Amino acid sequence: MNYTAMFKTVDDIGRKTGRSKASIFADMVKCGIKYGAGYQDYKLCEFYSLTDEQRSTYVTRGINNSLVKKLNKKEERYIFEDKTVFNSVFSDFIKREWLDMSENGETELAEFIKNKEYIIAKPASSTCGKGVKKIKVSDFPDAEKLFEYLKKTNCGLVEECIKQHRILNEIYPCAVNTLRIVTILDNDKNAHIVYAFIRIGNGGRNVDNINSGGMAAPIDIDTGTIVYPAFDKEQNYYETHPMTGHFLVGQVIPYWDSAKEMCLKAAEIETGIRYVGWDAAITPDGPLLVEGNHFPGHDILQLPPHVPDKIGMLPKFREFIDI
Repeated sequence: MNYTAMFKTVDDIGRKTGRSKASIFADMVKCGIKYGAGYQDYKLCEFYSLTDEQRSTYVTRGINNSLVKKLNKKEERYIFEDKTVFNSVFSDFIKREWLDMSENGETELAEFIKNKEYIIAKPASSTCGKGVKKIKVSDFPDAEKLFEYLKKTNCGLVEECIKQHRILNEIYPCAVNTLRIVTILDNDKNAHIVYAFIRIGNGGRNVDNINSGGMAAPIDIDTGTIVYPAFDKEQNYYETHPMTGHFLVGQVIPYWDSAKEMCLKAAEIETGIRYVGWDAAITPDGPLLVEGNHFPGHDILQLPPHVPDKIGMLPKFREFIDI
């Protein structure tokens, strides 16, 4: 618990609402005990403006943690924690060249980089886009120097660059703008999609993650349409992209049905992990998997502009599992 941040949150909400700090803190504690809501849930989802009935419909940090614990077997989570293992298990959906640096040396790397202007290098185990690099091959005199650099920077995986679909490139061209499609397996191990959103890069950065300066916007599961403005970590909202001016709200994601089908098929491969956030890219030829996450985020689609009826995502989960 970051108590400094928690009490700053109390101060911020007090200034915003005019309520006393004592009453806000007491209500925050109540929400933590009754709904498993952390102080960030309380702030971001604006629990201070919700009734108890509305609060009970939200997937809070506590509920999300319990879902992961209940649905995802601890001994099988390594499949999603090690990107090289993930690429091997879900190889049918990767659809690009890649190289495991723990099992290959300079000779294999030299062959891999032939005729490639750029490559993507990643730590084998990292989250939120940390450590991901887009490397220009010509910046290194030979494969030996590149190999040394990859080892030094702890990059255990190199991949062919993904060429994204024209529409997604027009939205933001500096990064591959990925879809997060979250699936759950019911008790009969049938896969269902519970929610989806698109992550979009910003600021010239070559990653799209919201923790790295990007933004996110909800996608309607049935139609593949971006239905609400995108938002970033500072809670700025965008109907159009601030750099490109491309309209976001109303944009239909290309190959949406194919992307859904791919994630549903992938979800039924490792049935010990029943709750997964899939990151998918859309290329000119269709969707592919970038990676998967056995600990999906819970708050992104429950922020006030995305829930005008003030009903959270818990009822959607309850369509498929008992909570």
